[in-house]
Amino acid sequence: MSEALKPAPKAETRQTAKDFKSDQEVRWCPGCGDYAILAAVQGFMPELGLAKENIVFVSGIGCSSRFPYYMNTYGMHSIHGRAPAIATGLASSRRDLSVWVVTGDGDALSIGGNHLIHALRRNVNLKILLFNNRIYGLTKGQYSPTSEVGKITKSTPMGSLDAPFNPVSLAIGAEASFVARTVDSDRKHLTEVLRQASAHQGTALIEIYQNCNIFNDGAFDALKAVSHSKAGQRAEEAVIRLEHGKPIRFGADLAKGVVRDPATGDLKVVAVTPDNEDQVLVHDAHAESPTTAFALSRLADPDTLHHTPIGVLRSVDRPVYDTQMADQLDTAIEHHGKGDLAALITGGDTWTVLG
Repeated sequence: MSEALKPAPKAETRQTAKDFKSDQEVRWCPGCGDYAILAAVQGFMPELGLAKENIVFVSGIGCSSRFPYYMNTYGMHSIHGRAPAIATGLASSRRDLSVWVVTGDGDALSIGGNHLIHALRRNVNLKILLFNNRIYGLTKGQYSPTSEVGKITKSTPMGSLDAPFNPVSLAIGAEASFVARTVDSDRKHLTEVLRQASAHQGTALIEIYQNCNIFNDGAFDALKAVSHSKAGQRAEEAVIRLEHGKPIRFGADLAKGVVRDPATGDLKVVAVTPDNEDQVLVHDAHAESPTTAFALSRLADPDTLHHTPIGVLRSVDRPVYDTQMADQLDTAIEHHGKGDLAALITGGDTWTVLG
């Protein structure tokens, strides 16, 4: 069970982003945020230092789930919502593989919600990329589990009544050992988050805010800076960039900071002054308790996205499910020898059904 990952080719045949591009025509709507994510992932893959045949992308159903077709690796376009379950079986039985799950907010958080939370709590060695565009894009614009209250869509013409999921809060609540958030248009940040997730042992969930320019265009404009523009200024005031070991400050000249309210214990944003500067939290992504990471995830207002943390919220060490399972199997074989499936099927616990 303890097969080593196959190394990448030698330096003279070093892989590049081009090596991870398949021969399939990329077919998303022009301008879709998925293109930027695909390019970032293809550009990052050589950093894994693995041969292509040791990397697998598993997806469910949705626009994002076309991803495996465009990666020149092994891949599976699987069942609606069940990608984490299928990937769990693969990662547990083939520990020589680097297994990645690509899913969307509808695929992962609606029909696939149960599979997602159980993969997270088990801490299987998976990397889950959750594309969140707050809409059902493939089926042409119905509201999704992350759509804001009052969202008018084809399925909610009078506005959605559902309170939306916060995927990062959900993951932290499920005891995920690595949780991060990034944005499709920020390639440098997205790549750095991918880098940290790939190095993590266990389940790593990355929520990627992804623009659907056809059915929910501009959903994340508040977080996307444009140089020397009012939009850029608004984004600077809205995005909280988390870096482990650094004070949580943001805005123009880092004039704003995150502190803990002594009355409620909640986190809040304040204007930083000499009097409160020492109260600004220092981000600890490796804190054993998930309490502060969860509180950070709650800062963003679901309607305006004002004060939205991006980066790695939590990264902690926990026992990895597939490693533990392999250890159990090795112990069982050591003490009892290899099992006999035929003997098990025809064993004493059988019944004869009479007509």
